[in-house]
Amino acid sequence: MKPIIFSENASADLTAVLGELKFSSLFILTDENTKTHCLPRIEELLPSNSTFLTIEPGEKNKTIATCMQIWAAMTEAQLDRKALFLNIGGGVLGDMGGFCASIYKRGIRFINMPTTLLSQVDASVGGKLGVDFEGLKNHLGVFNEPETVIVASEFLQTLPQQEIRSGYAEIIKHGLIKDKTYFESLDFDNWQNSYWSPLIHHSVSIKKEVVTEDPKEAGLRKILNFGHTIGHAFETYFLDGLRHLLHGEAIAVGMICEAWLSHQKLTLSTAELETIQSALLKVYGKIEILDSDLPAVLDFCLQDKKNEGKELMFSLLNEIGDCTYNIPITREEIRNSIAYYQNLTHS
Repeated sequence: MKPIIFSENASADLTAVLGELKFSSLFILTDENTKTHCLPRIEELLPSNSTFLTIEPGEKNKTIATCMQIWAAMTEAQLDRKALFLNIGGGVLGDMGGFCASIYKRGIRFINMPTTLLSQVDASVGGKLGVDFEGLKNHLGVFNEPETVIVASEFLQTLPQQEIRSGYAEIIKHGLIKDKTYFESLDFDNWQNSYWSPLIHHSVSIKKEVVTEDPKEAGLRKILNFGHTIGHAFETYFLDGLRHLLHGEAIAVGMICEAWLSHQKLTLSTAELETIQSALLKVYGKIEILDSDLPAVLDFCLQDKKNEGKELMFSLLNEIGDCTYNIPITREEIRNSIAYYQNLTHS
């Protein structure tokens, strides 16, 4: 696995990395948000002949059509195979930019500078790259590691609170699947006042340990998908509507549903189920889910990449801090888990 730099000075660390890497040209990808708020923090140190491309932000633009726009710009800039690609953005941009770099001329090197809490604790590790296709999240993609990842805490200052809250869901997940003490240390009442740097460090260490043992998701790495089968289905379903959900908001719903399935199918206790749902409801509140939403959401679950044939395979909790994988779940059981969530009360 390539190195991750936990940076207190993005400009200095990027300067050092660029000084160590030999490259023919530099291509910088931003979205409209990171161009405005993040790029100015490092722009002065970039080579004068760098090529810049800015794309529209958001999951709805994580498509092959946007990739074609990126590849066209790379081609117009006459990038050769010794060029270097720099992604400055959140998980959407890192996934898609890394994917584009990995495909162009059979692959050029790339660096990621994740700028959201979500991308720093999750997408910064593991080399999963890709885009959505025909409404299916991350349906096309590859495994490929960046040359390095620069995790700069200063970028968090540019984020609205809702984006910080979205990233917090992955921090919570890391505790639930691998570290009960970590989960119990998290602040669910005043999460806004968390000191993020040590949490980012610890979450990255948890994910890195899992990914190092299973880089291609043949087994253990599947535990990182806890909450994501149902969560991704809701994220996809609500992507373009008035009830749009950020990734972490949708995963919070998924984690409650999948914790209930863990209680039904495995050994997660009633007390721990209540602990999990109480924590998540404090941070994310209750999302309104209508019965009319369910058929489409269930169909999206059937398209999940972890499924084997027509069997829906879930990662579920034996207890807080202990997750297992490849647990077959029926469509009816998913429906029942969502009904459980619908019936929860939250004041």
